Amino acid sequence: MIPNPSDADQKDRPLRVRKGMIRTQGAGGRNPVAKRVMEATNPKLLKVGDLARQTGKSVRALHLYEELGLLHPTARSHGGFRLYDATAITRIRWIELLQSSGFSLHQIQSLLHAWHGTKYGPDAMASIRDIFQKRLAEARQAIARYQALARELEGSLEYLTTCHQCRPPRTTQDDCPHCPVDHGMKEEPALVAGFHTGPPPLGSIPLLGESENG
Repeated sequence: MIPNPSDADQKDRPLRVRKGMIRTQGAGGRNPVAKRVMEATNPKLLKVGDLARQTGKSVRALHLYEELGLLHPTARSHGGFRLYDATAITRIRWIELLQSSGFSLHQIQSLLHAWHGTKYGPDAMASIRDIFQKRLAEARQAIARYQALARELEGSLEYLTTCHQCRPPRTTQDDCPHCPVDHGMKEEPALVAGFHTGPPPLGSIPLLGESENG
């Protein structure tokens, strides 16, 4: 049984093992405490700092995952340090993907609780499938918005590349809305035209009743 890292009485507490405990077996098999000690000698297990470096996460983030029940150590070292196996890396990548999909950590926690609280596998898979289908639809809508924005930016950049033909004092900024240069477009892109509509910001002109000198 893996100790819960969120329990204050077990957090980072060294395992106390009497001499010979590793060889002790009970009626039901190997002593579970001895098993954890044996696991702790496995060179493939990672300390929290090593796990953080391999996944690009901070140690603080990994501790938060533990507090939320999203991540659990496989064992503890003789000195009481958390140790993790390769499944921890898979779990962290899973958390990262869900966050990229728009899930908060608390939503991931609820998702995990719902998963473990479902008795039958097909029912659990069906609920997850519904959630993922909704996220996929949202992701596709976001992609469409970003593609439209990319087209706007591309058009604006294409328009702006011809502006180098206007050299001061040939034209001033006030001339831009009526630019005689052929930009290869019927009208200004919306991202450019917005600069030429409306007055300057209030901070750059004197308020009513004030002189320019304050």
